[in-house]
Amino acid sequence: MIWRLADRELSLEQPLAAGIVNVTTDSMYEGARSGTPEQAIQDGMKLVEAGFDMLDVGAVAARSGPPVPAEDEAAALVPAVEGLARAGVPVAADTFSVEVARAALEAGAVAVNDISGGSEEMFELVAETGCGYVLMHIEGAPRVDRAAPEYGDVVEHVKSWLAGRVEVARRLGVAEEQIAIDPGLDFDLTTEQNLEILRRLPELRSLGLPLYVSLSRKDFIGAVLAGSWEGRLPAGEREWGTVAAVALAVRGGADVLRIHDRSSLQAMRVAGRIVRPVRSPA
Repeated sequence: MIWRLADRELSLEQPLAAGIVNVTTDSMYEGARSGTPEQAIQDGMKLVEAGFDMLDVGAVAARSGPPVPAEDEAAALVPAVEGLARAGVPVAADTFSVEVARAALEAGAVAVNDISGGSEEMFELVAETGCGYVLMHIEGAPRVDRAAPEYGDVVEHVKSWLAGRVEVARRLGVAEEQIAIDPGLDFDLTTEQNLEILRRLPELRSLGLPLYVSLSRKDFIGAVLAGSWEGRLPAGEREWGTVAAVALAVRGGADVLRIHDRSSLQAMRVAGRIVRPVRSPA
């Protein structure tokens, strides 16, 4: 399987690591807050030197907070993308603003990680530019707190939802090879629903698209470790729970892992070699 980006194709014979770079001061994990574009470039290059395969760079905290004007988001994101893209590493722009996505692509990003579930305008931009695209499951507007809906069979629901959005994107000119799918862990999902999705990742992979899994230091991991959602451990105490989740996600078919830590990178590499044997040269 391959994932087609704006300027290259990524082979997914082995799982790949997308290192998280946040040009923010309010992202959920304080260990990944780069308050300026200059700091984001330095932090991103450290991830590249550590062996991460690509970078996922955003400038707006994903879960909640007041609206961020597009010009403010772009002012933080675009210089960081530009500086990191110069190093030759694939950069995905983490944004749900079409205006900001266009500016980031012009600055050198080769993919867009869109946590909004996609809009016609975003799909048209992706079709026009030929960039890679991460389509994430979400049941409403981003950055709005709400209770998780009742889904019945959550995996069947997410699978059907993603398939429907992929069909819309295709009708608007996006090639299947450009699309990766993300189940949206922690977004509109309970702890048990998150765990059920991870147990049954192969069912989502059966859609035939690269599976982009963002689970690093997520709230559901903190809830499992603490035994309750209300008492969940803070993000800074979720490293080793993330390592376990990463290894099992690889076993379930995850192709790209969006992660913070070198420990998770090591878990991904070893799990990948175990479950996806590399063919010896003829």
